[in-house]
Amino acid sequence: MLEVRGVTKSFGGLTALRGVDLSIGPGELRCIIGPNGCGKTTLFNVITGEFPPTSGQVLYRGEEITGWPPHEISRRGIARKFQVPSVYPTLSVAENLEIPIVASRGGGRPWRALRAGPTTALPIRTLLGQVDLVGQALRTASALAHGRRQWLEIAMLLGRDAQLLLLDEPTAGMSVAETAATAALVRQIQRERGVAVVVIEHDMSFVRQLECRVLVMIRGAVHFEGSYEDAQADPAVREAYLGHPEQC
Repeated sequence: MLEVRGVTKSFGGLTALRGVDLSIGPGELRCIIGPNGCGKTTLFNVITGEFPPTSGQVLYRGEEITGWPPHEISRRGIARKFQVPSVYPTLSVAENLEIPIVASRGGGRPWRALRAGPTTALPIRTLLGQVDLVGQALRTASALAHGRRQWLEIAMLLGRDAQLLLLDEPTAGMSVAETAATAALVRQIQRERGVAVVVIEHDMSFVRQLECRVLVMIRGAVHFEGSYEDAQADPAVREAYLGHPEQC
């Protein structure tokens, strides 16, 4: 589904990405970890068109999208969640979900779709159930707890019919219970909807709970790819990121 081939990204004299290779299959769940400044978010920025790579290629479903504008990449089915929830705080939960649903039906032209009067009630109910927000439909987004606002934004990505979700630290600011619930939610979405999910995360308890393949980045390059347990045992990974044995 997604291929990143030898991507390098430099900012003047600083090289943020060094020949990164990444391959994500349909319906696959993958987690990217690494210390701050190792290039994780820059990689997402290149994939989504925020930054053009200095060299290398990005392909989605076999089509090269290197350097495409972000809105075109989004329309192809790649959706990104940032660390801070990007919801409409004064709108209700249902209205937040209606916006991406209507926009996706309008071919990227939401006002045309609104004039067509599409039926959105059923997909909204489906999304509410998938992210455990049933009963919250009429509440304003600002009234939701932090964790639930994060789930609402994930539902908004699904409302766009995205087939590849890029989640940047989806558990930032969450309690232990919310983190565990979010791990279960991500696994459920990946399993039931068949979407591919790539997660950037620092919370190692969350990474363990995802039970997926892990890619470790160090100084802009891919250092390791494999199971969480094998990453945990790698001396360079432990020194650069995971810390002392009692912290892993």
